[in-house]
Amino acid sequence: MVVHMIKLSVGTESVDSLQAWVEEQQVIRARQGLPAERVHTTRMTPKRQKEILEGGSMYWVIKGVVQARQKILDLREVTGSDGIKRCEIVMSPQLIRTENQPKRAFQGWRYLKLEDAPRDLGSYSEDDDLPPAFRRELADLGLL
Repeated sequence: MVVHMIKLSVGTESVDSLQAWVEEQQVIRARQGLPAERVHTTRMTPKRQKEILEGGSMYWVIKGVVQARQKILDLREVTGSDGIKRCEIVMSPQLIRTENQPKRAFQGWRYLKLEDAPRDLGSYSEDDDLPPAFRRELADLGLL
């Protein structure tokens, strides 16, 4: 059974700013000769790796609302220069907008059951005709 992950996107103002950051990281990785993958490093390695890798995604909470997700491609254990083991979460660089779903703040990441995940709205596009604040307001009213 597929299980997802959910995490706060700290410092992110919108899906637009998260997409810009992802693209910036891709450029930095390319300059360093690293593979063109989206990697997020976390201290804790998920114990439910098999379920996550069966089609799970990372759902991003932006300003207290789940707004987007990225497909998880791999989970890799790495050891930092400080000798501490960490987990690299490898994701698709493509962001997929989701229905807005309010979420209280929490630390680290959490598992997200398939049935609790918000539905997709479609792929991210800079040509979206609705500003994020207006989209959020319409979703709060149940109109999106």
